Amino acid sequence: MLGHRRDSVAFTVVVSVLVLLGALLIALVVALSGAPSTLALAALLAAVPVGPVVGCLMWLDRYEPEPRSLLVAGLLWGAFVATAAALVFQGIGLVGGASDRDALEWLAPATEEVTKGAFLVLLLWWRRHELDGVLDGIVYAGMVGIGFAFTENILYLAAAYDGTDGLGPGGTTALAGVFIMRCLVSPFAHPLFTAFIGIGVGLAISSKPPVVRVLAPVAGLVVAVLLHAAWNSATLNGTEHFFAVYGTLMFPVFLAVVAFAIYRHRSERGLLAEALADAAARGLLPETDIAWLVDLRARRHARAWARRQGGTPAERAMREYQAAAIELGYLHHRYLRGTAPRDFSARGHDHVVQLQSIRPYISFPGQVVPTR
Repeated sequence: MLGHRRDSVAFTVVVSVLVLLGALLIALVVALSGAPSTLALAALLAAVPVGPVVGCLMWLDRYEPEPRSLLVAGLLWGAFVATAAALVFQGIGLVGGASDRDALEWLAPATEEVTKGAFLVLLLWWRRHELDGVLDGIVYAGMVGIGFAFTENILYLAAAYDGTDGLGPGGTTALAGVFIMRCLVSPFAHPLFTAFIGIGVGLAISSKPPVVRVLAPVAGLVVAVLLHAAWNSATLNGTEHFFAVYGTLMFPVFLAVVAFAIYRHRSERGLLAEALADAAARGLLPETDIAWLVDLRARRHARAWARRQGGTPAERAMREYQAAAIELGYLHHRYLRGTAPRDFSARGHDHVVQLQSIRPYISFPGQVVPTR
């Protein structure tokens, strides 16, 4: 797995450097956007929707939790890299002759979705083994969108309060209006746009036809840009037009994506059970363990049991065993579908070795606790 380690290091270095550079540029932009007290208030208000939206994505991510470090990397990419790059590209477009309206209607959607989607491209390039399908794509894309929305909301809220947005004298009334519209009415906007790129990437990972693998991410990007452009156009044409677009397009699309994500989430149990049953039939793990791996409550119960029987070390071993078995299950599912990655054998072997090394020292409820 030396190649995986090299790819992981390359991904970490590139993302870290770009996040640092983006953070420096955003810090400069934010510092020029208002007084410290205004920015503190704007940041506090912009943070209000972050927790609930992140919580929703974490709920979707329960069956095969993605590495927390990668989820945080997605948030930071959206907050600093995508926002900074989009500002640079939009500035170049304005210098090149684009009008303010064209910049908002088309330039901003295109640059913002491309820069947000770049994180998913890096995952495909260097951390492809972390992507198992559509649900993973939605989760990572959503994290990037949340980070982007947070930084953008700080700038909009500060501009509204200071009256530098060109829409009025500013003050608490203007601040409250922007907060309601961006943080309460539409906190899902950026995660929703970028979710379509995530869906495209997920379809590329889980599909056999080469044409789908190439075109699905591109189609996802196109849908993200068009939806984003429709949203920006609505905000430029008055409150009545905004709510018309919100009610007839944005909210229905949002509900459709939520329903699709929940459907995929609920199908994870059956998918995992089928894959692990086949793996057990091949002797890769005990069939009796499957019930404690495919049900979320059973997983928690098994970890609590392990903690009661052997303390923190036993719980940690149970957690590691569950994680390795789940990774094996999803990898085996891709094998059964005919979409296994090139390094399938090496990765599968590593998971099996890990399971076999831990299994003698754990027990599930009702079993005798082994001793070292």
